[in-house]
Amino acid sequence: MKNFFIVIVAMVSGISGMLFGYDTGVISGAILFIKQEYPLLLLLPFLQELVISAVLIGAIIGAIIGGSLADRYGRRKMIIIAAIIFAGGAIGTSLTFNIIFLIIGRVIVGIAIGMASFIAPLYISEMSPPRIRGSLVSLNQLFITIGIVISYLVDYALTPISGWRYMLGLAAIPAIILLIAMIFMPSSPRWLVNNGEMEKARSTLIEIRRTNDINNELNEISTSLDKQKGGRKNLFNPLIRPAMIVGISLAIFQQVTGINTVIYYAPTIFEFAGFQSAAAAIFATIFVGIVNVLFTLVAIFLLDRVGRRKLLLLGLTGMSGMLIMLGIVFFLPSLLNQLGTLAAISLISYVGFFAIGLGPVFWLLISEIYPLKVRGLAMSIVTVANWGSNLIIALTFLTLIQLMGRTGTFWLYAVVGILALIFTYTYVPETKGRTLEEIEEHWRGGKHPRELGR
Repeated sequence: MKNFFIVIVAMVSGISGMLFGYDTGVISGAILFIKQEYPLLLLLPFLQELVISAVLIGAIIGAIIGGSLADRYGRRKMIIIAAIIFAGGAIGTSLTFNIIFLIIGRVIVGIAIGMASFIAPLYISEMSPPRIRGSLVSLNQLFITIGIVISYLVDYALTPISGWRYMLGLAAIPAIILLIAMIFMPSSPRWLVNNGEMEKARSTLIEIRRTNDINNELNEISTSLDKQKGGRKNLFNPLIRPAMIVGISLAIFQQVTGINTVIYYAPTIFEFAGFQSAAAAIFATIFVGIVNVLFTLVAIFLLDRVGRRKLLLLGLTGMSGMLIMLGIVFFLPSLLNQLGTLAAISLISYVGFFAIGLGPVFWLLISEIYPLKVRGLAMSIVTVANWGSNLIIALTFLTLIQLMGRTGTFWLYAVVGILALIFTYTYVPETKGRTLEEIEEHWRGGKHPRELGR
């Protein structure tokens, strides 16, 4: 197969996505047993939110520092560094002896997540041919969902021994695998061109394309680069500003529509809905993770056929509808006997719509729409917005439940989903089938985002 090698590259770098998913998902079950060991968390809900959200604080730090470092030292090297931080943080959290050290360990893990969350799709995007770029970049999202499922299965398996330390520590294993595998992966040819290493870029393109006929692609990269200006001050110039608005807006919408309340708090939500034991709530959560994987596979199949924009519109419509339904479930006392089943159906459907739309499309789009000279930095800023919004949602979910009730909280997320739908219809471009350089040329032409792809 001509594209076999690039698929291997995408899958190896996608292991960072698996770690991303595992480390964000594993806390949903672990927190049930951490509360038993540290009863103070039961008395202070904010402290419980902080334990869960500490990884997001680290992710913001990782996203801030990762962009300029990825542009300076390369995407591949930064994934290797992230793997080292992943392994150290996982081992540290498993050996902690008080809440403070647990929070610090979660911050360290978060730094790796913040770096890997955008550098891995950036790396894959710059390595991929346009025809299958959507599917390959979305492999990273698939690995995220697989990591979440694995975390739920591990949580369930270790529930009989309340083994939250093992739950957190096992992430070190795939981190070490990622570290070793990335040593043998090539650098991004676009990064090599940007750093003046033309011969290495040429040999890398020959290696990953499995052909010597790479002159047109190499010339297109060089020509596009000659037209660009780098540096922070150029991120919001009139030509790049529309792409920044699209990226930052989608970053915020992806989180404030509530997806990570499901990832972090799914067992807690199932307990709200009447599931009687931690084991039952965690077991139900496994189905949420499985649906996430299955619908991400559907998205991978459709992204380069149907396009990014249509899937995004479909996903946001379904997410908003399921959030409204979830609010109704908790609003009507007459549904009390069916509450667990209806809540599960609503949650699982919500995750399915996220997995075919906003989940993979956001990370794919931000890896495509920025010029090469500022791509790492631009994705860094967008990722900071994403993790910052994630942090706000995680820190406020239980508090919102107390202030607005379960119905009001889910309906609030639904309203945001409708706003995201309107924004997407108005401003989000279609990038299917376009080279990264063609997308850059579109922004330089000063055209409206929606004109791209027409």
